[in-house]
Amino acid sequence: MPKYDKFSDQSRLKGRPWKIHPIWRGIGCILIIILPVLAYAGAVLLVRANKEQHWLPMPRELTQPVTLPAIGTINEFFILLIVTVLLIIIGFGVLTILYSLIYSTMGPPRLGPLDADPVRTSPKKRTYKK
Repeated sequence: MPKYDKFSDQSRLKGRPWKIHPIWRGIGCILIIILPVLAYAGAVLLVRANKEQHWLPMPRELTQPVTLPAIGTINEFFILLIVTVLLIIIGFGVLTILYSLIYSTMGPPRLGPLDADPVRTSPKKRTYKK
């Protein structure tokens, strides 16, 4: 066999040493589907409340109805799209912060079984010359 053979046992990629539990894949899939739907529903409610309460002025160009071939006419399509994207970004940001807080408290320890303990030294005392 040649030295750089593609089909040798050594060149095959090894699998990951850890596996992801299938429930986490399912939760991620559900979040990718549910969060935009909830963001759109929240955007509809926010735009309606903004029309009644006049919190922020909405430009006339963004509030015009748009006709989509498969769906039909959607009032305030562009403003709904902008608010939906903002709510999706905020939602994923909140979920990321929650996940990082939970992982930092309940996750694995920082040092593994083969890691050495951190060296604890006190700062050197400086002497100043006159």
